[in-house]
Amino acid sequence: MTYSQVMPSAKAGFLGPFLWPALLGASVIGAYAQTILSLIDGPWQTEQEGHGPLIIAASLWLVWQSRERLRAVEISPAPVVGWIALLAGLILLYLARIQQGLVTFETFSLIPVIVGCVLISAGWPALRVLAFPIGFLIFAVPMPDWLVDAATVPLKVFISNVVTDVLYAAGFPVAQNGVMIMIGTYQLLVKDACSGMNSIFALSAIGVFYAYAFRWQEKIRSLLLLAAIIPITIIANFFRVFALVLIAYYLGPDMLDGILHDLTGIGLFVVAVVLLFLFDAFLGLCFALVRRVRGRAASATPA
Repeated sequence: MTYSQVMPSAKAGFLGPFLWPALLGASVIGAYAQTILSLIDGPWQTEQEGHGPLIIAASLWLVWQSRERLRAVEISPAPVVGWIALLAGLILLYLARIQQGLVTFETFSLIPVIVGCVLISAGWPALRVLAFPIGFLIFAVPMPDWLVDAATVPLKVFISNVVTDVLYAAGFPVAQNGVMIMIGTYQLLVKDACSGMNSIFALSAIGVFYAYAFRWQEKIRSLLLLAAIIPITIIANFFRVFALVLIAYYLGPDMLDGILHDLTGIGLFVVAVVLLFLFDAFLGLCFALVRRVRGRAASATPA
């Protein structure tokens, strides 16, 4: 029985096939209300994880876009596997909550809980349709601090090295010690925000969403686009640090405080997104050229 076949019978009363899914949904919302409040008061207030609500909105939009496919799926509940996934997610939620401060694992536990609810209510066909919208929620999970720190320090050092080398080659009086850049009489510390990690998280989510929504039929092009996210972010962040160092040199380090620093962060993200779309356009031209060459070669081949 498909969703479209169940719908007419459900119109006779709510105490039909939608009662159980409705109860499951209400229970999940109740169980994760505290987690959502923790995210609102904590990670979602930061530059690094502020994209979390947008990820959830995008995931819901993808579910809405899949509504026609959901109506056509065969409803075949898988209660055994569904309950295993649901209980595993709830156990993870409980363990994370009693330890205090493990909001990463609290948020991640929502994914197996949703998977379990879908399997219990509709089965594997519906889960296959919703696989990407559910999996996309991984970008809404706050990254643990130890992982962010492990990736941030090498990125800061690398960007500091490159910026210093370029400025030195251009004739500027510049030197470097770790993440400290000395230019003229000023010393500038490359902060965590200048490492590019914030942009990598957000741009990865945008890239995955864009590849799924618009390039899903071109698998190689999608993979190349996703592989370019980290290099593009590093390049864009190089220009940000480069610009900040020059601003400090010519206008003084006091100009880096406040709105100007924030504007360069916004500019970094805009540049990274533009570079991502430009790279996608370049890939489109390359693939079109390859198809044209193959077409000419096939037409020139004698029958």
